[in-house]
Amino acid sequence: MSSALTARLRRVRVGTACRIILVLILAVLPLYLDNALLQTGLFSMAAVVGAIGLTILTGAAGQLSLAHAFFLAVGAYSYSYYAGVKDPSGASKAHGLGMPPVLAMILAVATAGVVGLLFSPIAGRLRGIYLGVASLSLVFIGSFIYENARGLTGGFNGRPATEFDLFGFHFGQDNPPLTVLNVVFGRFERLWYLFLALAVLAYIFGVNVLRGRMGRAMQTMRDSEVAAATMGVDIRRTKAGVFALSSMYAGLAGVMVALAFTRVTPDYFILPLSISYLAMVVIGGLGSVGGAALGAVFVTALPTLLSRYSGSLPFVAEPASGGYDAGKISAALFGVAIVFIVIFEPGGLSALGTRITRRFRRSKTEGPATEPKRAMPRSGTVTRTQEDPV
Repeated sequence: MSSALTARLRRVRVGTACRIILVLILAVLPLYLDNALLQTGLFSMAAVVGAIGLTILTGAAGQLSLAHAFFLAVGAYSYSYYAGVKDPSGASKAHGLGMPPVLAMILAVATAGVVGLLFSPIAGRLRGIYLGVASLSLVFIGSFIYENARGLTGGFNGRPATEFDLFGFHFGQDNPPLTVLNVVFGRFERLWYLFLALAVLAYIFGVNVLRGRMGRAMQTMRDSEVAAATMGVDIRRTKAGVFALSSMYAGLAGVMVALAFTRVTPDYFILPLSISYLAMVVIGGLGSVGGAALGAVFVTALPTLLSRYSGSLPFVAEPASGGYDAGKISAALFGVAIVFIVIFEPGGLSALGTRITRRFRRSKTEGPATEPKRAMPRSGTVTRTQEDPV
């Protein structure tokens, strides 16, 4: 076995071990975090799933989309409709089919994929900014549907999301009671492990897609559609497939958001949400599944952390006390991060991490620098030093 292959296998094993350790750390965090941080973690994991879908579409396939918020709404409202029932009090006009939550989740993800597939003929005819503008129209169409299709969405006030249960184990209440190491596992703790499992599965599937035949076809299409068609790639079918896959990721993220919120409201699925997802994949690194996960956590968790620890941070406080709002500072930091990455590190956080890791390994293998030995002159020759006259 060659040394290059051995080094590559060693890197793969180290990377896999690091990912396993990270998952184990995330698995024990509910034992130490309070409900506020647990809820932030839930939204971060939902954002990870949605960002992976967008980086496959925009980063790997080169298809600009501003409709990610719409596809999240499709997943959230579909789950609430499939699993929900009519409110007996009459407070909400929304009704549902009363399906089991597991089946409702699967159908909601499939519904989002079908909607993305229906949009794919438009995507197959457009490119670049024109595709982005066309996808933006879905957000405005969705806003009209959310507020007027009251039987499906509940109107302006939204509709409740049915709690998730699996084989009689409820994730939205203390039934059955569960205590681990004197920690009572309530709704947030139970949803944490459900979301962690979904995020890990979404990550593994996304990595395998990009490494497989479909991923190579998407990357070839992104670089040159003419070259991809010459190599036998069906451009329209590939675009249709990647839009459907990205929409399914967004649909699953929408279901996770509905479960974390316990209610689906139209004011969440608006244009700034789509822009936030674009910021996630740009900051994390376009086309990188791991980078999308890092960018999602950064964009989702930073405002909450700044607000939580505002008392110990300079310039972060309530505006009335002379400070700046944590949300505005977060938006400014996102902008600075995007400009910095676009100019200095287009590969995003993933490429930055890879560069630091490689530099660390190089310095570790090379060891301390030593002064090179001066070559001995051959017999019959005279060497000239800086002190020799010309």
